[in-house]
Amino acid sequence: MTQNPGRRGFLLGGAVLGAGALVAACTSNEPAAQASAPAAAPAAGGANDAPGEKVVIGFSAPAADHGWIAAIAKNATDAAAQFSDVEFKAVEPTNDINQQISAVESLIQAKVDALVILPNDGEQLNQVARQAMDAGIPVINLDRVFPDKLSYRTWLGGDNYGMGVAAGHFIGKTLKDKGVSDPVILEIQGIATLPLTQERSKGFADALKTYGFSVTAQQDAKFTVESGTQVASNLLQAHKKIDAIWNHDDDQGIGVLAAIKEAGRDEFFMVGGAGSANAMRDIQADNGVLKATVTYSPTMAGSAIKLARLVAQGKGMSDLLEQEVPQSITLASATITKENVQKYLPLGFES
Repeated sequence: MTQNPGRRGFLLGGAVLGAGALVAACTSNEPAAQASAPAAAPAAGGANDAPGEKVVIGFSAPAADHGWIAAIAKNATDAAAQFSDVEFKAVEPTNDINQQISAVESLIQAKVDALVILPNDGEQLNQVARQAMDAGIPVINLDRVFPDKLSYRTWLGGDNYGMGVAAGHFIGKTLKDKGVSDPVILEIQGIATLPLTQERSKGFADALKTYGFSVTAQQDAKFTVESGTQVASNLLQAHKKIDAIWNHDDDQGIGVLAAIKEAGRDEFFMVGGAGSANAMRDIQADNGVLKATVTYSPTMAGSAIKLARLVAQGKGMSDLLEQEVPQSITLASATITKENVQKYLPLGFES
């Protein structure tokens, strides 16, 4: 999945948007200019989608060995295809740091008009992103953040802390409404050492605390189906009574749900994470333990392509008064339940 970018941007109150949709933030990294006349009214919604100057957008991301990452590439490709004025230049996806650096360098040498980069590791690709910016190529940093703000024009990503908060509130409120006291709440993380996982866990703990609850046991499952099965099996054996489970990742959730089915346990409910289509279908069917999932949508890649196009064409976002695209945009984490799942199904990715 992703490394935590920190909750640096303006947290947007909204849900997951479609592959081409943008989310608006309210701040810019540049000081407001003094003007003697009133600011011009923003363009009508959709005006920025009209064909403009032809731009070449380079794209680099990790290899699609995970459903979420595969959906990142698809959303980027689909968004670029919507515009006749965009030439999409994607390099071979890779999980090798040096290969990704070389691939980005090839895009710099090709003198693309903008770059969208989801780095395997923000710190290790920081320097090559800085090279692009120093060469006058604006970089849209997708999700895993570059530590040097001079290495990107705009950062766009999800809210890991917000995922935990959303999951914690759903579980906390559900248990309170049922009158459960001293509940057994389990947490199945992705990779425990990653900052993103730590942010998710902190948000979860903070939200549960508002209901007087806490996590009973916590274990990481490495973002894989196999580990999901193993970890869930261990937790089920260790806890004869469970009230709720939060599983951070719907991809590994396939294994978690398989272990639950194998054990024949159904006395608890579960919340997933990221918003996969298969998880949404399970929620819609409402015939198992999975009752909700909290989003961390790969549609952000489509939004990043739209942002790159606007920046390369010197445009702002038509719903904002400012003339420039914001420097940082944090997407909100929505809670998907059987009541609203139909709205989100078209945005789900296949695990």
